[in-house]
Amino acid sequence: MQLKHYVATIIGISSAVLMGGSAATIHRAYAQSQSDYFAQIPVNARVIYVNPALGEDTPNNGRENTPYRTISYALTRATDNTVLQLAPGSYTADSGEAFPLTIPPDVILRGDESTNGQTVLILGGGALISPTFARQNVTILALDDSQIRGVTVTNPLSRGTGIWIESSDAVVRNSTLSNSLRDGIFVTGTATPTIEDNVFFQNDGNGVAVVRSSQGTIQDNEFRNTGFGIAVGDDAAPVIEENVIRENVDGVVISNRAQPILRRNVIQQNVRDGVVAIADAQPNLGINNDDPGENIIRDNGRHDVYNATRSNILTAVGNDIDPDKISGDVEFVAREIPQSGFVDVRGHWAEGYITALAELDVIGGFLDGTYRPNDPVTRAQFAAIVNKAFSPDPKRQSIEFVDVDQTFWGYSAIQTAYQGQFLSGYPGQVFRPDERIPRTQVLVSLSSGLELTNGQLAALDKYADAGQIPEWAKDAIAAATQQRIVVNYPDVSRLNPSQNATRADVAAFVYQALVSTGDAEPILSPYLVTYP
Repeated sequence: MQLKHYVATIIGISSAVLMGGSAATIHRAYAQSQSDYFAQIPVNARVIYVNPALGEDTPNNGRENTPYRTISYALTRATDNTVLQLAPGSYTADSGEAFPLTIPPDVILRGDESTNGQTVLILGGGALISPTFARQNVTILALDDSQIRGVTVTNPLSRGTGIWIESSDAVVRNSTLSNSLRDGIFVTGTATPTIEDNVFFQNDGNGVAVVRSSQGTIQDNEFRNTGFGIAVGDDAAPVIEENVIRENVDGVVISNRAQPILRRNVIQQNVRDGVVAIADAQPNLGINNDDPGENIIRDNGRHDVYNATRSNILTAVGNDIDPDKISGDVEFVAREIPQSGFVDVRGHWAEGYITALAELDVIGGFLDGTYRPNDPVTRAQFAAIVNKAFSPDPKRQSIEFVDVDQTFWGYSAIQTAYQGQFLSGYPGQVFRPDERIPRTQVLVSLSSGLELTNGQLAALDKYADAGQIPEWAKDAIAAATQQRIVVNYPDVSRLNPSQNATRADVAAFVYQALVSTGDAEPILSPYLVTYP
């Protein structure tokens, strides 16, 4: 009973479902998520289905309508190029799991990537004998060429680690690593993993620890409210780029002879220090103006950069750091921020749209002078953009979304966008403010908020992939096409409706929407869709 309440607290599934919700209720929740679940399954992959509420571990199961019950059993049936597709629910020792779970080569363990695995919890731990770190307690061991995507991993046991990656090139993507009593992910040996687009929070030790001679890439993750966001030791040299590292004890701690490369990270508001180097560590924070760090390291409690090494001089070129919060021997060269324009959109296909919207004060860039046109946009961020662009009048009553607290930075923007009919929520008064917004949702939002109606479905013939447009979105996208709001790069004939919208996509769509209302001048683009 206590374990089930703990599970509910971690992943936000209602205790009514976990404590005896009907099989039909769980199955409906699973069925509603199918289109998101299977967007990225490899071609010709064998799919094994697992459902802890409805499944049964018998040899002839594993299909969608007759799933296995446990990951442990499904792993014994997995071969090369296999996807273990997990239904929403909790996978624990109580449900039959035997830990640690070992993900073999060429196998993908996959839950719900669209929500970073918020409804797919793997909780527990078991003994692992590491060749480089002796006896450990681990939830999942990821072997070479394996992938873990769209799950929440928690190890609540003493010194428990969520995912262990040893001398492998495993991929961990679109997942949540939380509430482990030591590390979210531990990387050791000669590992070269890809750790990307994950959320790390409330781990007692580190979000990610990288040691021995490991390298790999840690990119586009969020680290908050944990011990050290990222810890790098021994001779490790991972690339750490474009992460948000906030509100931890320390942001990034580098020790021994480690030489990580830090680029374009936001390291702010950590309780003690932003970046710490000790022993003989030599972090790369930018070498020269041709290879700047472009990190934003500010507003940390004690030091933004703290060089506590024995004798090393740290070089930090092209970062946004408060010089008064640097401690130790650091050669600091600040980044020259251009007075106008964004350094990373010159020659970009959306440069005209981005520049024009910036001049209208609808969008902005980052402190390092970049716009980052290829970054994704969250639903909350899009709400803020919509409000600046259109200042929508209320057309319906407000609603309190259960996952948007009044202290959330985007609360007012979400309320205004909702009342103006630009954005709506999901069933159960859920908004998902941090979810990346797909291109389909952006176009439907603009059509709805601007009250574009009577779309001619023949307009969808402009798209070679029109069959991928959901039924509920066809009228709105047809109307947006007729109003010349749609911009498709690099192929004007492909809408890519399920693809996450980039900051460039949103700039182009919103600007064209302003053109359609007469509030902006047209911009010539070979990627603008015209109809008829």
